[in-house]
Amino acid sequence: MPVSNSMPADSPLVASLSFSRRVLIMASVVLGSTLYSTTLLIAAAMLPQMQGSMGATADEIAWSTTFNILATAIVTPMAGFLIANFGRRRVMLYSVGGFTIATFLCGYAASLEALIFWRITQGGIGAPLIPLSNAMVLDCFPRRQAGLVSSIFGMTVVVLGPVAGPTLGGFLAEAYSWRYAFYMIVPAGTLALIALYIVLPREERTTSVKLDWTGFLSLSVAIGCVQLVLSRGQRLDWYESAEVGLETIIAGLAFYVFVVHSLTSRRPFLNLRLLLDRNYALGLVLVFTYGMLNFTPMVLLPPLLQTYVGYPDAIIGKIVGFRGIGGTIGFIAATFIGRLDPRIGMTMGFGLLALSGLWLTQIDLNVGPDDLLLNSIVQGVATGILWVPLSVMTFASMEQRYMGEAMALFHLLRNIGSSLFIALAFAQVTQSTGANYSRMTEMISPYNSVLAMPWSMGSWTVDTTPGLARLAREINRQAAMIGYLNAFSLYTATSAAAMLLVWLARRR
Repeated sequence: MPVSNSMPADSPLVASLSFSRRVLIMASVVLGSTLYSTTLLIAAAMLPQMQGSMGATADEIAWSTTFNILATAIVTPMAGFLIANFGRRRVMLYSVGGFTIATFLCGYAASLEALIFWRITQGGIGAPLIPLSNAMVLDCFPRRQAGLVSSIFGMTVVVLGPVAGPTLGGFLAEAYSWRYAFYMIVPAGTLALIALYIVLPREERTTSVKLDWTGFLSLSVAIGCVQLVLSRGQRLDWYESAEVGLETIIAGLAFYVFVVHSLTSRRPFLNLRLLLDRNYALGLVLVFTYGMLNFTPMVLLPPLLQTYVGYPDAIIGKIVGFRGIGGTIGFIAATFIGRLDPRIGMTMGFGLLALSGLWLTQIDLNVGPDDLLLNSIVQGVATGILWVPLSVMTFASMEQRYMGEAMALFHLLRNIGSSLFIALAFAQVTQSTGANYSRMTEMISPYNSVLAMPWSMGSWTVDTTPGLARLAREINRQAAMIGYLNAFSLYTATSAAAMLLVWLARRR
């Protein structure tokens, strides 16, 4: 088949819209999608305050993040179905409006269950925003400006929002409450909704497209049950619990139904035959790993820093926000690294993630904010460098007609990786904290002759009940620190393993 060197034709929207109207559409769309991308890191920075307000444990409050990501992962592949049946304008308006209402209700939630429910709603309703916004922005401008438009969209959604959101949210949480970190999004979301209603062009009647409900529901049930197993397994003593065993069985049966149906259906929810493409199959493994590594430190660090180190919310928000600065540097560097073999860029990215993880395994309860700010920047640089070569390698040999389905599965696995690994990391923290606390308290005994030596206990005392309580709190701090270090070690090992997987890809 001959290859055309001409640039693809502009979208029909370009001719019908004035330049000022296109700019207004872009500003409104970018505002809506930026607010959505910001909420994940805002919630991560507010986890310690939410934990205290809800009376939850660290792994329980993490559900507000993991299930939000999970809802996003499940609904994102439905974006094409929703757009085809309801139109871009309607989906955009309902997503921004529903997301804004759910965000307000997240801040208003009075219980852990309500908070998790509204976080799931927030993630599900807002899931179509980023892919839809990207497509709308590209369609509103001439193809010759696609690079400039994509850069503005990416820098705003990926960099500006994640920097400003957690930083401002941290100051509001410290001055008032974590609820105001959610409330501050509501006015901006309302403004975005009004602007979109005014500037988005009306559309012709949409077509009717059927959704593969069997594939969608079976995959949703399988993923949801796996998430429940990882989130509740440690607390319920894993397979000593009938609930965990039942969830595992349901997940296995649902996944079996999904695979069989996907391989036998004419129009499956996700086309598994695309996995015959070697680079695409390897790319899915790597983007799943990328998802595992992307947000995990930003979810683990806030509870550690506030509960056990004593950092204020403003500093924690700044640490989370500095990741966006690193992302800016990474995206700029990716424009130059992109001229090389994609495997080189991916190796650099995963290598920097491994370096940041190794750095985190060396911290202790006396860690200073400067070290954490620099570490956050390194993480941002790594994720910024990784994304472009990972996308290039994954879709290098993919036929254009399958690109929509391939992209949906790509983003699905990225989000699932984030959700599952965060749950796994918190399970590791909980298990290690309990085990190490038990080992260390065994040494606090009147039969331990070392404790009788005057220099061994320092200012600690075991002669009084208050003294024992203070010592128990300190032992718990040290045990928790070991648990977090073990989780960071798991993060580092995963990053190092991904560096080796990269070189299984074919050269472009």
